[in-house]
Amino acid sequence: MKNRILITGASGFIGRNLTERLSAKGQQVFQADLPGLDLADEAAVMAAFDDFSPEVVIHCANVGGTRASESDKAAADKAFALNMRIFFNLARCLKPGMRMIAMGSGAEYDKRRPLRKVPEKDFDAFVPADDYGYAKYLISKYIERTDNITCLRIFGLYGKYEDYTFKFISNAIVKNLLGLPIVINQNVVFDFLWIEDFCEIVGQLINIKPRHPHYNITPTESVDLVSLADMVNAAGKKKSEIKVLAPGLNREYTGDNTRLISELPELKFTPYLPAIKKLYAYYSENLEKLDLAAVKADPYLKNCKTA
Repeated sequence: MKNRILITGASGFIGRNLTERLSAKGQQVFQADLPGLDLADEAAVMAAFDDFSPEVVIHCANVGGTRASESDKAAADKAFALNMRIFFNLARCLKPGMRMIAMGSGAEYDKRRPLRKVPEKDFDAFVPADDYGYAKYLISKYIERTDNITCLRIFGLYGKYEDYTFKFISNAIVKNLLGLPIVINQNVVFDFLWIEDFCEIVGQLINIKPRHPHYNITPTESVDLVSLADMVNAAGKKKSEIKVLAPGLNREYTGDNTRLISELPELKFTPYLPAIKKLYAYYSENLEKLDLAAVKADPYLKNCKTA
Protein backbone atom coordinates (compact mmCIF):
# COMPACT_ATOMS: atom_id res chain seq x y z
CA MET A 1 0.00 0.00 0.00
CA LYS A 2 1.39 3.40 -0.99
CA ASN A 3 1.20 6.16 1.61
CA ARG A 4 2.26 9.78 1.93
CA ILE A 5 4.76 9.67 4.79
CA LEU A 6 6.35 12.61 6.58
CA ILE A 7 9.60 11.65 8.35
CA THR A 8 11.15 14.00 10.89
CA GLY A 9 14.86 13.68 11.56
CA ALA A 10 15.26 12.20 8.09
CA SER A 11 18.99 12.98 8.00
CA GLY A 12 19.66 11.15 11.26
CA PHE A 13 20.45 7.49 11.84
CA ILE A 14 16.90 6.16 12.09
CA GLY A 15 15.27 8.64 9.74
CA ARG A 16 17.85 8.20 7.00
CA ASN A 17 17.49 4.42 7.01
CA LEU A 18 13.69 4.66 7.02
CA THR A 19 13.71 7.22 4.20
CA GLU A 20 15.86 4.97 2.02
CA ARG A 21 13.95 1.76 2.64
CA LEU A 22 10.42 3.17 2.51
CA SER A 23 11.20 5.14 -0.65
CA ALA A 24 12.62 1.99 -2.24
CA LYS A 25 9.32 0.26 -1.52
CA GLY A 26 7.37 2.93 -3.39
CA GLN A 27 6.20 5.04 -0.47
CA GLN A 28 5.93 8.79 -1.04
CA VAL A 29 8.27 10.28 1.57
CA PHE A 30 8.61 13.91 2.61
CA GLN A 31 11.73 14.72 4.65
CA ALA A 32 10.67 17.11 7.38
CA ASP A 33 14.16 18.27 8.33
CA LEU A 34 15.00 19.79 4.98
CA PRO A 35 16.57 23.27 5.20
CA GLY A 36 13.98 25.89 6.00
CA LEU A 37 11.62 23.68 8.04
CA ASP A 38 11.94 24.41 11.75
CA LEU A 39 9.97 21.77 13.64
CA ALA A 40 9.94 24.01 16.71
CA ASP A 41 8.04 26.63 14.71
CA GLU A 42 4.33 25.77 14.94
CA ALA A 43 3.40 27.84 11.88
CA ALA A 44 6.07 26.12 9.77
CA VAL A 45 4.87 22.68 10.87
CA MET A 46 1.25 23.56 10.09
CA ALA A 47 2.26 24.80 6.64
CA ALA A 48 4.17 21.57 5.96
CA PHE A 49 1.10 19.52 6.89
CA ASP A 50 -1.08 21.66 4.66
CA ASP A 51 1.34 21.34 1.73
CA PHE A 52 2.04 17.61 1.96
CA SER A 53 -1.06 16.32 3.78
CA PRO A 54 0.69 13.22 5.17
CA GLU A 55 -1.24 10.08 5.94
CA VAL A 56 1.48 8.89 8.32
CA VAL A 57 4.01 10.92 10.33
CA ILE A 58 7.10 9.05 11.53
CA HIS A 59 8.69 11.18 14.23
CA CYS A 60 12.41 10.39 14.50
CA ALA A 61 13.80 13.85 15.26
CA ASN A 62 15.37 14.16 18.70
CA VAL A 63 17.65 16.63 20.44
CA GLY A 64 20.10 15.40 23.08
CA GLY A 65 19.92 12.02 24.79
CA THR A 66 23.65 11.32 24.42
CA ARG A 67 26.08 10.80 27.29
CA ALA A 68 27.72 14.15 26.58
CA SER A 69 24.45 16.12 26.46
CA GLU A 70 23.03 14.51 29.61
CA SER A 71 26.14 15.54 31.56
CA ASP A 72 25.51 19.21 30.63
CA LYS A 73 22.50 20.39 32.66
CA ALA A 74 21.89 23.54 30.62
CA ALA A 75 22.00 21.59 27.35
CA ALA A 76 19.73 18.88 28.80
CA ASP A 77 17.16 21.47 29.91
CA LYS A 78 17.16 23.08 26.47
CA ALA A 79 16.83 19.71 24.73
CA PHE A 80 13.94 18.72 27.01
CA ALA A 81 11.94 21.83 26.14
CA LEU A 82 12.72 21.58 22.43
CA ASN A 83 11.78 17.90 22.16
CA MET A 84 8.47 18.52 23.90
CA ARG A 85 7.67 21.48 21.67
CA ILE A 86 8.49 19.57 18.49
CA PHE A 87 6.34 16.58 19.46
CA PHE A 88 3.29 18.68 20.32
CA ASN A 89 3.68 20.83 17.22
CA LEU A 90 3.34 17.61 15.22
CA ALA A 91 0.61 16.01 17.34
CA ARG A 92 -1.68 19.03 17.20
CA CYS A 93 -1.51 19.06 13.40
CA LEU A 94 -2.84 15.51 13.02
CA LYS A 95 -6.18 15.60 11.26
CA PRO A 96 -8.79 12.84 11.09
CA GLY A 97 -7.36 9.89 9.19
CA MET A 98 -3.74 10.84 9.93
CA ARG A 99 -1.52 8.69 12.13
CA MET A 100 1.82 9.21 13.84
CA ILE A 101 4.53 6.74 14.84
CA ALA A 102 6.80 8.28 17.48
CA MET A 103 10.18 7.01 18.62
CA GLY A 104 10.16 6.22 22.34
CA SER A 105 12.84 4.69 24.55
CA GLY A 106 13.43 1.99 27.10
CA ALA A 107 14.53 4.90 29.30
CA GLU A 108 10.82 5.55 29.88
CA TYR A 109 10.88 2.65 32.37
CA ASP A 110 13.57 4.45 34.45
CA LYS A 111 17.15 3.26 33.99
CA ARG A 112 18.10 3.68 37.66
CA ARG A 113 17.16 0.00 38.08
CA PRO A 114 17.96 -3.09 36.02
CA LEU A 115 15.45 -3.54 33.19
CA ARG A 116 15.24 -7.29 32.54
CA LYS A 117 12.82 -8.05 29.71
CA VAL A 118 10.58 -5.31 31.08
CA PRO A 119 7.00 -5.50 29.68
CA GLU A 120 4.88 -2.56 28.59
CA LYS A 121 2.54 -3.07 31.56
CA ASP A 122 5.37 -1.90 33.84
CA PHE A 123 5.27 1.58 32.32
CA ASP A 124 4.60 4.27 34.96
CA ALA A 125 5.76 2.08 37.83
CA PHE A 126 8.62 4.59 38.09
CA VAL A 127 9.17 8.12 36.82
CA PRO A 128 12.54 8.49 35.04
CA ALA A 129 15.03 10.75 36.80
CA ASP A 130 16.98 11.81 33.70
CA ASP A 131 15.65 14.52 31.40
CA TYR A 132 15.76 12.38 28.28
CA GLY A 133 13.79 9.52 29.83
CA TYR A 134 11.38 11.94 31.50
CA ALA A 135 10.61 13.70 28.20
CA LYS A 136 9.88 10.35 26.53
CA TYR A 137 7.80 9.33 29.55
CA LEU A 138 5.62 12.47 29.36
CA ILE A 139 5.10 11.99 25.64
CA SER A 140 4.05 8.38 26.25
CA LYS A 141 1.58 9.51 28.90
CA TYR A 142 0.00 11.75 26.28
CA ILE A 143 0.03 8.98 23.66
CA GLU A 144 -1.93 6.74 26.06
CA ARG A 145 -4.87 9.12 25.64
CA THR A 146 -4.85 9.10 21.83
CA ASP A 147 -6.01 6.59 19.25
CA ASN A 148 -3.87 7.76 16.34
CA ILE A 149 -0.31 7.82 17.76
CA THR A 150 1.89 4.78 18.35
CA CYS A 151 5.05 4.84 20.47
CA LEU A 152 7.92 2.50 19.56
CA ARG A 153 10.11 2.01 22.63
CA ILE A 154 13.64 1.45 21.39
CA PHE A 155 16.31 -0.06 23.65
CA GLY A 156 19.20 -0.36 21.22
CA LEU A 157 19.60 -0.08 17.44
CA TYR A 158 22.65 -0.59 15.28
CA GLY A 159 23.44 -0.22 11.61
CA LYS A 160 24.87 2.07 8.97
CA TYR A 161 24.63 5.84 9.51
CA GLU A 162 24.75 5.57 13.32
CA ASP A 163 27.40 7.61 15.15
CA TYR A 164 30.36 5.26 14.93
CA THR A 165 32.45 7.49 17.23
CA PHE A 166 30.60 6.13 20.26
CA LYS A 167 27.77 3.72 19.32
CA PHE A 168 29.18 0.44 20.55
CA ILE A 169 28.83 -2.02 17.67
CA SER A 170 29.85 0.39 14.91
CA ASN A 171 32.63 1.82 17.07
CA ALA A 172 33.97 -1.68 17.80
CA ILE A 173 33.96 -2.54 14.09
CA VAL A 174 35.88 0.60 13.13
CA LYS A 175 38.40 0.02 15.92
CA ASN A 176 38.92 -3.52 14.70
CA LEU A 177 39.52 -2.27 11.17
CA LEU A 178 42.13 0.14 12.56
CA GLY A 179 43.82 -2.53 14.66
CA LEU A 180 42.81 -0.83 17.90
CA PRO A 181 41.61 -2.49 21.11
CA ILE A 182 37.88 -2.60 21.84
CA VAL A 183 37.43 -0.91 25.22
CA ILE A 184 34.36 -1.66 27.33
CA ASN A 185 33.85 0.40 30.46
CA GLN A 186 31.76 -2.39 32.04
CA ASN A 187 30.00 -5.35 30.52
CA VAL A 188 26.20 -5.20 30.32
CA VAL A 189 23.36 -7.22 28.80
CA PHE A 190 21.51 -5.24 26.15
CA ASP A 191 18.84 -5.55 23.47
CA PHE A 192 20.30 -4.42 20.15
CA LEU A 193 18.03 -4.47 17.10
CA TRP A 194 19.43 -4.52 13.55
CA ILE A 195 18.28 -1.36 11.74
CA GLU A 196 16.97 -3.32 8.74
CA ASP A 197 14.70 -5.34 11.07
CA PHE A 198 13.53 -2.07 12.62
CA CYS A 199 12.66 -0.63 9.20
CA GLU A 200 10.70 -3.79 8.40
CA ILE A 201 8.73 -3.41 11.65
CA VAL A 202 7.86 0.21 10.87
CA GLY A 203 6.91 -0.73 7.31
CA GLN A 204 4.47 -3.34 8.60
CA LEU A 205 2.99 -1.04 11.27
CA ILE A 206 2.29 1.61 8.64
CA ASN A 207 -0.16 -0.70 6.92
CA ILE A 208 -2.16 -1.81 9.96
CA LYS A 209 -4.04 -0.21 12.83
CA PRO A 210 -1.91 -1.10 15.88
CA ARG A 211 -3.91 -2.44 18.81
CA HIS A 212 -1.78 -0.81 21.50
CA PRO A 213 -0.33 2.68 22.06
CA HIS A 214 3.14 1.40 23.04
CA TYR A 215 5.43 -1.38 21.84
CA ASN A 216 8.87 -2.49 22.99
CA ILE A 217 10.86 -2.70 19.76
CA THR A 218 13.42 -5.30 20.77
CA PRO A 219 14.75 -8.60 19.43
CA THR A 220 13.98 -11.80 21.30
CA GLU A 221 17.66 -12.56 21.94
CA SER A 222 19.60 -10.27 24.27
CA VAL A 223 23.39 -10.00 24.20
CA ASP A 224 26.25 -8.66 26.32
CA LEU A 225 28.93 -6.28 25.09
CA VAL A 226 31.82 -8.74 25.41
CA SER A 227 29.96 -11.24 23.23
CA LEU A 228 29.37 -8.50 20.65
CA ALA A 229 33.07 -7.65 20.66
CA ASP A 230 33.85 -11.32 20.08
CA MET A 231 31.48 -11.29 17.09
CA VAL A 232 33.25 -8.23 15.67
CA ASN A 233 36.53 -10.13 15.95
CA ALA A 234 34.89 -13.10 14.23
CA ALA A 235 33.74 -10.85 11.37
CA GLY A 236 37.19 -9.30 10.84
CA LYS A 237 40.46 -10.60 9.49
CA LYS A 238 42.35 -9.53 12.61
CA LYS A 239 41.56 -9.76 16.30
CA SER A 240 41.28 -6.70 18.49
CA GLU A 241 42.22 -6.92 22.14
CA ILE A 242 39.06 -6.65 24.26
CA LYS A 243 39.56 -4.56 27.42
CA VAL A 244 36.92 -4.43 30.16
CA LEU A 245 37.73 -1.65 32.63
CA ALA A 246 35.32 -2.49 35.48
CA PRO A 247 34.42 -5.94 36.79
CA GLY A 248 30.94 -7.45 36.95
CA LEU A 249 27.83 -6.45 35.04
CA ASN A 250 26.18 -3.06 34.80
CA ARG A 251 22.38 -2.75 34.98
CA GLU A 252 20.66 -4.84 32.32
CA TYR A 253 18.69 -2.98 29.66
CA THR A 254 16.29 -5.33 27.86
CA GLY A 255 12.60 -5.32 26.94
CA ASP A 256 9.89 -7.94 26.54
CA ASN A 257 8.77 -8.09 22.90
CA THR A 258 5.72 -10.34 23.45
CA ARG A 259 3.31 -7.58 22.47
CA LEU A 260 5.25 -6.80 19.28
CA ILE A 261 5.33 -10.46 18.24
CA SER A 262 1.60 -10.75 18.92
CA GLU A 263 0.96 -7.76 16.64
CA LEU A 264 3.35 -8.96 13.90
CA PRO A 265 3.42 -12.78 14.23
CA GLU A 266 5.41 -13.32 11.01
CA LEU A 267 8.24 -11.05 12.19
CA LYS A 268 11.75 -12.51 11.96
CA PHE A 269 14.87 -11.11 13.62
CA THR A 270 18.29 -11.16 12.01
CA PRO A 271 20.82 -12.97 14.25
CA TYR A 272 23.60 -10.76 15.59
CA LEU A 273 26.58 -12.30 13.78
CA PRO A 274 25.22 -12.11 10.19
CA ALA A 275 24.13 -8.52 10.77
CA ILE A 276 27.51 -7.59 12.25
CA LYS A 277 29.26 -9.17 9.25
CA LYS A 278 27.12 -7.07 6.92
CA LEU A 279 27.83 -3.91 8.90
CA TYR A 280 31.54 -4.79 8.98
CA ALA A 281 31.56 -4.97 5.17
CA TYR A 282 29.88 -1.54 5.01
CA TYR A 283 32.55 0.08 7.17
CA SER A 284 35.33 -1.71 5.29
CA GLU A 285 34.09 -0.11 2.07
CA ASN A 286 33.69 3.35 3.62
CA LEU A 287 36.61 3.51 6.06
CA GLU A 288 38.38 6.40 4.32
CA LYS A 289 35.24 8.56 4.63
CA LEU A 290 35.17 8.31 8.43
CA ASP A 291 36.59 10.61 11.11
CA LEU A 292 39.25 8.16 12.16
CA ALA A 293 40.98 10.67 14.45
CA ALA A 294 37.83 10.88 16.58
CA VAL A 295 37.63 7.08 16.79
CA LYS A 296 41.26 6.86 17.90
CA ALA A 297 40.81 9.63 20.48
CA ASP A 298 37.72 7.90 21.92
CA PRO A 299 36.37 11.11 23.55
CA TYR A 300 33.22 9.44 24.88
CA LEU A 301 34.91 6.80 27.02
CA LYS A 302 35.53 9.28 29.84
CA ASN A 303 31.77 9.95 30.05
CA CYS A 304 30.90 6.27 30.65
CA LYS A 305 29.58 5.35 34.07
CA THR A 306 29.71 1.97 35.73
CA ALA A 307 26.77 2.48 38.10
